[in-house]
Amino acid sequence: MNRRTVFFVSDQTGVTAETMGHSLLTQFEGQEFRQVTLPFIASVDKAEEAVRKINATGHEDGWRPIVFSTLVKEDLRRVVKSSNGLFLDFFDAFLGPLEGELRVKSSERAGRAHGIADQLVYSTRIEATNFALAADDGAITADYERADVILIGVSRSGKTPTCIYMAMQYGVFAANYPFTEEDFEGKQLPAMLRPFTAKLFGLTIAPQRLQQIRNERRPGSRYAALAQCEFEVRCAEALFNRYSVPYLDTTECSIEEIASRVIDRMGIERRLRP
Repeated sequence: MNRRTVFFVSDQTGVTAETMGHSLLTQFEGQEFRQVTLPFIASVDKAEEAVRKINATGHEDGWRPIVFSTLVKEDLRRVVKSSNGLFLDFFDAFLGPLEGELRVKSSERAGRAHGIADQLVYSTRIEATNFALAADDGAITADYERADVILIGVSRSGKTPTCIYMAMQYGVFAANYPFTEEDFEGKQLPAMLRPFTAKLFGLTIAPQRLQQIRNERRPGSRYAALAQCEFEVRCAEALFNRYSVPYLDTTECSIEEIASRVIDRMGIERRLRP
């Protein structure tokens, strides 16, 4: 199967185009994509330069590129649409129907999705991210009172990236605590966690997948042995069940899906909207 080049074209950072484009591309398993982001296409000159890059790539690849666009201004969309790529524009698809339904013309102002003009939003994101970093891997347990959620589970089950993602995307104050063998000996939750059982959410993972992840980090170690992974996962799930802690199997979940499921099941209010 031929590798296809995908362009994400935006008048700002390109994050929105990447996020929405990735959601579609993941539906095509086995297809290889080379991904190129063209951010800050805010003038006709830059749009024309983007067209030249897209066309040159198509000529080199022998296949027309796929172009995901979140360009707000119609004149810029028109220029990029003239390229030899398959042009898929999110604003083109949705603005027209919305304008018709609302009977209001859109403002065509770029940067609305990711601007930091709202300092409260920006400050919330920074504060939540700092909290997640400070409370990572049980480093600081004194601030658990401030946490919206405390993720618990064995090492390498997805706790840290999920906490960071929830903080940056939704302004959620998320801490995490990794179980150790000492925590399993008494078959009880660690003392610092017991006052916060209502905030606990567990992450588990298939032992075979856990072994793969740990073996990449510390190959051939006891830490990465399948028997050790099976033991830790079994003990962690026993604690979840004993203390009625809700938990999720992350084996086949993306970080985005884990975060969404945690927020939904815990009834956490999102302070930010992506």
